[in-house]
Amino acid sequence: MRKFILTSSLIGISSLVFINCSKNNNDVQAPIVSKTIYAAGYTIIVGNRPAATLWKDNVATNLTDGSVYASGNSVFVSGTDVYVAGYEENVARVSVAKLWKNGIATPLTDGSRSAEAFSVFVVGLDVYVAGYENNAVGNGVAKLWKNGTAILLTDGTNDAECYSVFVSGLDVYVTGFEENIAGTRVAKLWKNGTAISLTNGSFDAKGYSVSISGTDVYVAGNEENAAGNTTAKLWKNGIATSLTDGSREAKCYSVFVSGLDVYVAGYENNAAGTGIAKLWKNGTATSQSDGAGGGYAKIQSVSVSGSDVFSGGMISPSNGANSAAKLWKNGTVTSLTDGSTNAGVYSVFVK
Repeated sequence: MRKFILTSSLIGISSLVFINCSKNNNDVQAPIVSKTIYAAGYTIIVGNRPAATLWKDNVATNLTDGSVYASGNSVFVSGTDVYVAGYEENVARVSVAKLWKNGIATPLTDGSRSAEAFSVFVVGLDVYVAGYENNAVGNGVAKLWKNGTAILLTDGTNDAECYSVFVSGLDVYVTGFEENIAGTRVAKLWKNGTAISLTNGSFDAKGYSVSISGTDVYVAGNEENAAGNTTAKLWKNGIATSLTDGSREAKCYSVFVSGLDVYVAGYENNAAGTGIAKLWKNGTATSQSDGAGGGYAKIQSVSVSGSDVFSGGMISPSNGANSAAKLWKNGTVTSLTDGSTNAGVYSVFVK
């Protein structure tokens, strides 16, 4: 479970803009619908406790009051409804998995054991949420909630969590990890509740994001190597491609498929050990930060709409300084917070 002690350019406006497409003075106007950009994450507003936060076109709304730890981990928009999955602690300081719909929270767990929701996906009237809940012995049980009803993906014998859900037709895909008997985390993909191991269990690994395009299944995540470094990886139909060479720490958190292009977001450390925000397109990396002054950065979500690529994450201007929530559009970064307190973006959705 994640815990934190720890505005400028306008990207999207919900409106219609008309351009003149007329010929021979016959006015025919075609509408161009601009994009609305949603981002979910956290902002510290009281002491050192993060509040779950939703940004719409750079304007923040706190979903919680900051009196206890909370975070918005995933945002999905369906019609006029805005869903955010995350967690909020209760008065006993136990994390409760929560789903906010249009700002109204619904608990997915009863608060007796730690739990967190990491991903939400909506199809028609069905709302799917992926996350975990601890059992009586403290192991995480990977869970998928459909319309509030929990489906257990693991039995709790070994620790497990799931971080992403994607629905394609009648098939429901979830990715995350489950420890093996030796206590090593194995990256997993569940299809309709049946688990597929993406790694052999030699080294710790996780699947963080799943996306489907036609019959192809993409999973972004990471796997440690023999040197102890984490390598950013992309699995296509179960076959792994390393996005980094493993000489430095790297992770990827999000995958998005647009046409023939596959986008992956994450970070890779530079020679000084500073995290550089990275966006991979078809395996080729582009740095989204420069690490100047020891500034640490990572991208945690990517979303593509037309020719525009949006990503969200965080940048700390120097080691030990507050992180600011950031949004990138085609490589140009916008600050959602001023860095006076810690903040970050975990999820981006474009409508």
